[in-house]
Amino acid sequence: MRDRRRQSGFTLLELLVVMTIIGILAAVAIPALRDSPQRAREAALREDLFTLRSTIDQYHGDKGYYPPDLATLVSDGYLRQIPVDPMTKSRDTWAVEVEQLEPTAEGEGAPATSTGETTGTQTTEQTKTPGVIDVHSGSTEKALDGTTYKDW
Repeated sequence: MRDRRRQSGFTLLELLVVMTIIGILAAVAIPALRDSPQRAREAALREDLFTLRSTIDQYHGDKGYYPPDLATLVSDGYLRQIPVDPMTKSRDTWAVEVEQLEPTAEGEGAPATSTGETTGTQTTEQTKTPGVIDVHSGSTEKALDGTTYKDW
């Protein structure tokens, strides 16, 4: 009868070993899982920034000048819609960087190239409005790597 009782369950030592292993696994897994929503938003932000920047470059390549705003990319058919900034959860918070205009002989601005020369392919209407050359998140929060999202 004694042998039967020994074989029917787990010993206290076996239960303690299993509980210790579960505790160690939980201590390792919980910090990694805690940051996963933020990692997913950061991945979405990287993808959206890549898409917007590629589209701005494509617009410039096709038209010879940068778009005056992000809405122009939608109205001209380059994007279906402006993506939502995953950090601010809004389409209206993207921070745009515009090109610096240099004055021409007529007093109007013309975009400068990397060599400092002005391009002559733009019309008078296009030279009055500086175009969007880059886009950043509107969020001032810090990323997991310590940088701010607005600097991405």
